[in-house]
This record gives sequence, C-alpha cells and structure tokens, in this order.
Amino acid sequence: MANKAESSLYEKRGVSSQKTEIHEAIANADPGLFPGAFCKVLPDSLSMDSNSCLLMHSDGAGTKSSLAYLYWRETGDLSVFKGIAVDSLIMNLDDLACVGALDRFLLTNSIGRNKFYISGEIIKEIIDGFDEAIELLESLGIHMKLCGGETADVGDLVRTIILDSTLIARVKRKEIIDLDNVRPGDQIVGFASFGQAKWEEKYNSGIGSNGLTAARHDCLSQVYAGKYPESFSPEIPGELVYCGPGKLDDPLKGTPLNLGQALLSPTRTYTPLIKRLQTEFAGRIHGYVHCTGGGQTKCLKFGRQIHYIKNNLFDLPPIFSYIRDTKNHALRDLFPVYNMGHRLEAFMEKDIAGEAVKLAQDSGIEARIIGECQKSDRGENQLTINFEGQKIRY
Repeated sequence: MANKAESSLYEKRGVSSQKTEIHEAIANADPGLFPGAFCKVLPDSLSMDSNSCLLMHSDGAGTKSSLAYLYWRETGDLSVFKGIAVDSLIMNLDDLACVGALDRFLLTNSIGRNKFYISGEIIKEIIDGFDEAIELLESLGIHMKLCGGETADVGDLVRTIILDSTLIARVKRKEIIDLDNVRPGDQIVGFASFGQAKWEEKYNSGIGSNGLTAARHDCLSQVYAGKYPESFSPEIPGELVYCGPGKLDDPLKGTPLNLGQALLSPTRTYTPLIKRLQTEFAGRIHGYVHCTGGGQTKCLKFGRQIHYIKNNLFDLPPIFSYIRDTKNHALRDLFPVYNMGHRLEAFMEKDIAGEAVKLAQDSGIEARIIGECQKSDRGENQLTINFEGQKIRY
C-alpha cells in the first residue's frame, strides 16, 4: 500500500516504510502454521512435538544506530549505544509477544561496524546494553539467554555501525495468538509509546525504532552534514540531508529531554503488559499489532475483511509534533511512518476493554479505547483515522 509518504519521507532517502517490494519478493514463501499471526509460526522441528511450535525473528535498531553515533561524537556519551541494544532486542521481543511468546527466549546478535569510526569500547557498551536489558526482563518474569553473536568489520559496506538481533522461542500451539480471529465489534485499545512505564528509568519520548531516517534528517541541522559525512548516505539528495532546524542539545518542549535524547529514547517493551493481559483475558483478546514498520497503518496487513476505525487516538506526543511542524508534514504522510503515540494496539471483546485500559495504567502506561472494528464493505481490509478534524482513509 504505497502512497506519497513513500516519496516525501522515505523513498528519496533510500528506504521504505511499507517495504512493498520486499513483500512482493516473499509473496510465495511458506506462510507457516498460522498465516494470520503477526509473525511466522513454524512446526517444532527441533523437538518434533506436535503440540508446540517455533518462532524465530530477526530485526534491529535500524538507522537509529547512526543517530547514536552522531550523539556520541557530539557529547562523548557512550551510553547511547546501550540504548540501541535495547532497540534491537525489543523490536524482536515485542513482535513475538504479539503472537503469544512471552517467556524463555534465546537471543543472538550481529554487529557490522566500520572500524575506522567504531571502537571496541562501543562494542562493549552494546554488549553491556544487552546484558542489562536481559537482567531487567528477568526481574519482570521474562527469561532470556544471550547465546553470543558476531561482530564483523565491514567498512566497505557499513558507514558507521548497524546492529541486528535474532530471537527464538517455543510456544504451545494452543497459546498462539492469531489475528485472523479479529472480528467486527472488537474494540481497539491503544497503549501509549510515550511517558514512563514502571520498568523504565526515565521519560520515554515514544519514538521507537521506526522512521529514524526521516526523523533525524527532518529534525536536525545541516551543520551535522559537514561535521559527520560518514553518518549518512552520499546518494541522498543534499537538500534532504540534515535539513531541519534542531540541534541535539535543544530542549524538547513538553518533555524533560533534549532533542537528541528524545530521538534516541530506547524502544519501550510491552511484553510484561501483554503477559498480564493474556493472564487476565486469554481468548478474549483476539490479536495484537506492534505498530512498527507501517505505523498506524500496520493493522491493514492483518485480519480478514476488517474496517479498522481509529477515532480516539492520543494527542500527538511532543516528539511527533516536532517532526510534523519542522516540515509541515501532512498527517496522511506521517501515520504510515511513525507510531504517532501508541506502538501497541489490541483487538478485544467490548466488555473487557475498560479493564484492559486500567491494567495498563497500573503498569504506568497510558491506554485508551482508540476505536473499533467493523465489517469491511470492500472485500479487503480498510482503515479510517479521524484525527484533529481530518478523516483519513487507507
């Protein structure tokens, strides 16, 4: 579902929010045991247990790693690299949680670095970041083992650093959450990406790990292009490189963070919350969508002939207001790129929606009923977003 957001925000910078060509390339791939699930589910070929299944998922911090490099060069703060370890891990963990994998994971990582710019102390910071994230998850009842990884010196291919992870879990087939179960009449509950969850040490801007190519270039000043040409692709048209008004140390109004810290806020995990929701409401929550690549339009890829209506979204958090205002972006272009305020949504029976909201708030996460599911009259999924007086259809 490409739209003009592809060209205005992403395509000219060499990336894609919808990854249309990737989905076309894998169109004939094995869909797995539950084609409607948020992630691919495979038979348990390791134990040959017909009652269980395997999930294996790979993702990473994306171009947020380049932003971490920029912030470190400007401030000397190495700790930002711990943050991208969190990003890489959580982008996998929360995807798998949406399918029902909520405990006992195996983790490995892959780091590609340009040794001219990325030293061993940075690699150590990343590994320490993984260890600290695993320790935190352990305290929340989510067990994980780091099985090692690979650090490759690939300066011919990578300008600074790229960080990816792979997570593996085994789940009982009866516990798989299948988005094909989403039905008309379901309420949509959105869980805020911003604020401070009980397991977070400080305020989170809510940016997550998507849209950072557009965000860092649209928000940050041209001064960084001259100082750090290794932080971006030379193929990007010059007028689209660091073409914003901001400096990394500018205060972000409405938050306790500066602009650089807001753009680097580590991706929040919702897995402890999903685990509680599944304990309380298993079978009555019909699916979860992790609003990452595709942002608020991600739901269109799941469910059958569903018209998703979102008419009570959160007010824009400060980081997304800043991104919109720097270039006067249209909301239609922003919703497919950014989570815009909530990075997890759940589809559930109407009479438990209010209880789910309260449970999230007990965890320090703002939540609200953001809309409902209706039957699509077009034979395919639809999405209507009503926000700030605009009605936007996808």
